[in-house]
Amino acid sequence: MDFTGLILSFLFGALGMVAFVYGKRQARFLLMLDGLALMIYPYFVSNWILSLAIGTLLTAGALAIGWFGIGR
Repeated sequence: MDFTGLILSFLFGALGMVAFVYGKRQARFLLMLDGLALMIYPYFVSNWILSLAIGTLLTAGALAIGWFGIGR
């Protein structure tokens, strides 16, 4: 793993932890699941471009779940 992949893993892992904790406090299962996916996927993806794409999609999903109230 190169430096860019390491930084992306840290960034998306931190965002995943925030989404997971927020989802747990608000009792929103889909947000918890999305946060968990954001924390776990960097362990399985080594290409930084693919990591950026997956992390961006999962982060957009977490924002959509949070803002639009999906999965209440």
